[in-house]
Amino acid sequence: MGLDVDAPAPPELEYVDPNEYEDASVAADADYRREELEAFLHDGAWERAFEEWADHADMSEEQFRIAGEMELFGEFDFFWDDFADRVGYHAPGIPEDWKERTYHTELDSWGTVSGINAGLTELGQIVCEVLKEEYIDWEADYEPPEDLPDF
Repeated sequence: MGLDVDAPAPPELEYVDPNEYEDASVAADADYRREELEAFLHDGAWERAFEEWADHADMSEEQFRIAGEMELFGEFDFFWDDFADRVGYHAPGIPEDWKERTYHTELDSWGTVSGINAGLTELGQIVCEVLKEEYIDWEADYEPPEDLPDF
């Protein structure tokens, strides 16, 4: 399908403990390297990942417009997960109570909401892949204990 739209500005990464997210579990007291990741996003990683995502996005232009008006693209969080040697992320989304609360006047169906949420999740995954493959040159510092059992 694809989208022919301009990339929104990259998100500004604030300190949030990733363990506060329902969908993430990261080692405590980790260095999440947000400053470095944010610099990579501003140096082209966001634009590069966004273009890759937009080429194949299932999100409609209307859904994209609504997500932009809700400023969801600025709510992404990316962090380094040293234990897993990967970039972790938290994608913003529209909560399940969207019908009870007025998040946006044009949210009118579960299809619209799920299309936006799925599209944002896909974008977050592509951003992580681009960061890891094309920008990050550091190695994980985590050293597993020598007494781990062999499986």
